[in-house]
Amino acid sequence: MKVTIIGGGGRVGSCAAYALQCGGLVSELQILDANRDLAEGEALDLLHGSALAGDARIYAGDYARAADSDIFLITAGLRRKPDESRLDLISRNVELFLSIIESIKSAGLRNEAHIFVVSNPVDILTQLALQGTKLPWNQVYGLGTMLDTSRFSSLIAQELKLAASQVKALILGEHGDSMIPIWSSASVNGLPLTGLAECSPGFQNAVFERTKGSGAEVIKRKGGAGWAVGIAIRDVVHAVLLDKKALLPVSSLVQGAYGIREVCLSVPSVVGRGGVQSHVEIKLWPKELAALQASARTLRETLAKVGAHR
Repeated sequence: MKVTIIGGGGRVGSCAAYALQCGGLVSELQILDANRDLAEGEALDLLHGSALAGDARIYAGDYARAADSDIFLITAGLRRKPDESRLDLISRNVELFLSIIESIKSAGLRNEAHIFVVSNPVDILTQLALQGTKLPWNQVYGLGTMLDTSRFSSLIAQELKLAASQVKALILGEHGDSMIPIWSSASVNGLPLTGLAECSPGFQNAVFERTKGSGAEVIKRKGGAGWAVGIAIRDVVHAVLLDKKALLPVSSLVQGAYGIREVCLSVPSVVGRGGVQSHVEIKLWPKELAALQASARTLRETLAKVGAHR
């Protein structure tokens, strides 16, 4: 499988490239960036580890050389400021994103190719990518709440002194201010987390608020997220490559699940070789369902504003 990382010279793109290289499953990685020297430097640095990390072909390239890519991984974008919501990025990032989509199309886009959006605001840009490429809906998806879900599970495990790999707790909806914690299905090694005395309403609120603010916290402390998002990206790519049929909270066009239609956001999604194969409507608590539908309305309103602006 060939993956082209657009924005591969940046923090997120380079961390994703490293995670994929260490995963040892991707056969070809092209690093593409507006800063050609930076792309070549990152590609060279990764190449130097090839003897120890696998046999992937790694190089800096351009859109013409990307035409035969299986996955276009788009990480390019302007960085969010510490006090700025992800949706506030839209006016600064939409034009850049649309120019990337046009460059991909102009150079050539295989009918079987996937567009995997990581740039923010990811749900809005995923929908714009779907509209711009005219690819089947299942081949266009965004990272969605994958990173939020990992942060949420990891922070719960840290606070409760549990093994992080055994804690499973989902975030659904928008990758942003209206995200929803799904406590109804949160578990540790198959047992309900809400059955623990320590998992009180106060604890739930506190750990979710820290999860929701984690992006801004990382930006404030080190300038931006990289390692965790790289691992989250790797998990999605591997689910596609290995046809895992993994249930993941990626963002894609929802067409009826939970009473939501024609908007991209994260619901439980089966991910395999064809991309997003289906949405799984697992029962939620009434308040979670209401919040998920409200998140969809928020995104739909933003999409309308984008359309009016354009």
